[in-house]
Amino acid sequence: MARDEAVIGCTGELLVGTRGAAGPGEVHVRVRGGTETFLAWSEEPLPKGATVLVVDSRGTRQVDVIEWVDPLDALAD
Repeated sequence: MARDEAVIGCTGELLVGTRGAAGPGEVHVRVRGGTETFLAWSEEPLPKGATVLVVDSRGTRQVDVIEWVDPLDALAD
């Protein structure tokens, strides 16, 4: 399946934590006016509930993510 360019740059919340190189988690991503679920891969393990940013698409409903802190939220503190 082709890369899903629309999901790159979107944020989401991990429903299942990632395990780094040991395996993917699952992420709920806000995209296309709704939400969709993808397998989520990350370099380092990330916990369930973490907010993430999609940095790449692997196709077949799989994405690469990094932990994300919204800079606007940081300004509010």
